[in-house]
Amino acid sequence: MRTIHLGLHVTDADRSVAFYTAVGYEVVGRVPETPIGELTMLKLPDDEFVTIELVHDPDAVPDERRSGGALSHLVIATESMADTVAQLEAGGIDVDTPTSPDGSDSFLTTMIGDPDGNQIEIVQWSPGHPAGFTAADFLG
Repeated sequence: MRTIHLGLHVTDADRSVAFYTAVGYEVVGRVPETPIGELTMLKLPDDEFVTIELVHDPDAVPDERRSGGALSHLVIATESMADTVAQLEAGGIDVDTPTSPDGSDSFLTTMIGDPDGNQIEIVQWSPGHPAGFTAADFLG
C-alpha cells in the first residue's frame, strides 16, 4: 500500500485555492458534488500526482466535520481491496463496505476510522490507472 494524498477541510474554497496556488500548488481538477463536499485537487509542479485535496462543504459547520478538524481524510492505495479488507477485519478494524465511484468492479473505495476519529480512505485503482490522481482523471 502507499499514501495517495491528504484531504483538508476548508471553510472558503476560493480563499484556500488562492493560498495554495500562491504557495506554488497547481489545480489539477475539481469534483463539484460529492457526499463530503466540493473537492479541489492540487499538486506541486514537480509532483506527478495530486498530493492535497481541498474539501469544501458550504453547509458544514466546523464542529460537524467528521474528523472534527482540518483533516478531512488520508488516502492510501491498495492492490487488492479484498485482501486489505480481510487483513483489517482480522485485526479488529471496522471497515465500511467497499463501493465503486464509477460503478465498475475494479475501482473501489472504502473508509476506516482511526481511534481519534480521523478518516482513512482506501482506494483500489482500476487496472492500468496511475498510482494517483492526474489531470486525465478530470478531463471530459
